[in-house]
Amino acid sequence: MSFLLPKLTCKREVDQAIKSVAEKVLVLRFGRDNDAVCLQLDDILAKTAHDLSKMAVIYLVDVDKVPVYTQYFDISYIPSTVFFFNGQHMKVDYGSPDHTKFVGSFKTKQDFIDLVEVIYRGAMRGKLIVRSPIDPRNIPKYDLLYQGI
Repeated sequence: MSFLLPKLTCKREVDQAIKSVAEKVLVLRFGRDNDAVCLQLDDILAKTAHDLSKMAVIYLVDVDKVPVYTQYFDISYIPSTVFFFNGQHMKVDYGSPDHTKFVGSFKTKQDFIDLVEVIYRGAMRGKLIVRSPIDPRNIPKYDLLYQGI
């Protein structure tokens, strides 16, 4: 399903998307097109893209083609999903130590839709961090890796 979503293939394209998407949530899925979990997430993103078109824009970013952002967001596990609104990085409290990105695939389409709606509503009220509406049992657990320390 990743062929149904637009791809950003270089730093310039990612920068342009962050700067130009206005009054909508920008969803960046960092991963690889041939990874099974990424394909599972891409299926959910593709099926919800039309329903969320009034409040979100979704792009796929290959971690190997845009290493600058892969390092900047400390993407150690794929897929990782990062959210922006009007050029601002939106943080989400998932009940985990890392609020900068969602790691793994969403369990259901509704989990993703609910999260985008909460980010959109929070951003419209000026918030830079929102609390995740996703059931904690549906959030993948992982350990933070600190590389180069």
